[in-house]
Amino acid sequence: MKEFSLDYLRCIKCNSKLELDVFKKQNEIEEGLLECKKCKSLYPIIEKIPILWEDFPNYISNRRKLGGRLVNSVSIKMKKFLKNSLRKIPNIEDRTNLEERWANIYQNSKRSRFYSKIKSELKIIPKSKLVLEYGCSIGIMSSFLAESNQFVFGVDRSFRAIKIATSKSKDNLDYFVADSLSPIFGKTKFDLILALNLLELIEPAEFLKQISSQIQNGTLIITDPYDYDRGKNSVKNPLDENTLRQNLKNLKFKITSKTSNPSNISWNLKLNPRTTLNYKVDLVVAKK
Repeated sequence: MKEFSLDYLRCIKCNSKLELDVFKKQNEIEEGLLECKKCKSLYPIIEKIPILWEDFPNYISNRRKLGGRLVNSVSIKMKKFLKNSLRKIPNIEDRTNLEERWANIYQNSKRSRFYSKIKSELKIIPKSKLVLEYGCSIGIMSSFLAESNQFVFGVDRSFRAIKIATSKSKDNLDYFVADSLSPIFGKTKFDLILALNLLELIEPAEFLKQISSQIQNGTLIITDPYDYDRGKNSVKNPLDENTLRQNLKNLKFKITSKTSNPSNISWNLKLNPRTTLNYKVDLVVAKK
């Protein structure tokens, strides 16, 4: 974790500033705890990655394979914290293998023309002080954004994906494991927010309201293939290309004329050597 991030992070539960207890540090904070002195919430930093999860025992208990690995790689002080967290909640579902698989898929698909298209859109946007990418995964776009903006933050719920992202981090770029609906930045306003292909993984209307509260005078770039079929994990209130645009207008965004109509941008994901998933993705650029 980069120390400059401490100026922007807030407690998920009470919106208070967080204090840092460093266990291990070299060029950046490699291990430690972010602590809220007001409500006593604790958020661990492990292998340079802050895990800002409201219920950390739940997060790690749903990833016991990951938790077991981490326990064997951390200091005695962090080992105790992890073991206590793993004891509190019974194993419900181990998402470790699933998240590792998708991190690898994104790695194998990072040369997709989809990313070139998004980069071309980003190049025409003025440089910003604060930039946030939701669902940043392995950091393809966050890393690109850091080349031309002052501070960039990437958020994803996959520890494995963020671990890959941090391996090529930049001095002005920081990553966090967090749920995209968690207010980890409190009332901070961003100049640019990027949200690529997330609407099927999070309640869209709720997500858009949060983004709207984080942009006072800036730009949102959002894409999605509207592939909502996720079985028991499907969102309750999906949006299509038209309702997405109407929701943004209701939130006082102005959609650029170039993206006022639905689009079909190819996004190819290489699932394995014999299988490629071909999406047609819609792009919306909206401003306040």
